[in-house]
Amino acid sequence: MARLDGTVAVVTGAASGIGAATAERLAAEGATVATMDITDGVHYALDVRDESAVRDAFADVVARHGRLDSVVHAAGVAGGGPVHMLDADEWDRVVDVNLKGTFLVDKYSAIHMLAQGSGSIINIASIEGIEGTEGGSAYNASKGGVVMLTKSMAIDYGRRGIRVNCICPGGIDTPLLRDITDAPGLEPYRERMRDEHLLGRFGRPEEIASVAAFLASQDASFITGHALVVDGGFTAGLRVGLLEQMGML
Repeated sequence: MARLDGTVAVVTGAASGIGAATAERLAAEGATVATMDITDGVHYALDVRDESAVRDAFADVVARHGRLDSVVHAAGVAGGGPVHMLDADEWDRVVDVNLKGTFLVDKYSAIHMLAQGSGSIINIASIEGIEGTEGGSAYNASKGGVVMLTKSMAIDYGRRGIRVNCICPGGIDTPLLRDITDAPGLEPYRERMRDEHLLGRFGRPEEIASVAAFLASQDASFITGHALVVDGGFTAGLRVGLLEQMGML
């Protein structure tokens, strides 16, 4: 028996990357999965910044399937730069999609989960939500907000049977990452970023999906309010080349 048999899940950002891998994994674990993204090819094409669209989509999922057991919110965008060089419109775009979008998806997830007295909300944040990065500004701020929103919701809803956690991925080989690192002149940046992961590679979307499936399941029944770092060792600490000098690498 698959551990998500009989459950109903929603995955946002499900057209590609982490969202697509998560939708596939939850379905493989037995869940009925409703997919959402801004593009076609999903069950609900919507912009997570549009409150009425998010509200109506979640209401339709519950009307069709009778319940809502887990939500994995993976929709997001990249963007930022040094603050003095950043247009306010770009700041608004990144923060609105990444943070306001999380608020709206979580809001309508919580409304339906409160009615049934159970559920698991999983937000995809980032290691850039728990530590600063060069030129990160808007993206760092938005993902840091996702981490704090997750913790606040865990406090508010834990005694109502709703668990709220977030995953903080490192560099994951997705279209979003490639859009940033494949630009002309950024090849050395991509290599350096990859090498800063202690496992010597970027992660795969399936590796984040497996963590999301765990958090959605009863295997994680005593976990809430947690920002789970899944980063191949990126945030573990600093390498300075000592092992090379000792002949170990």
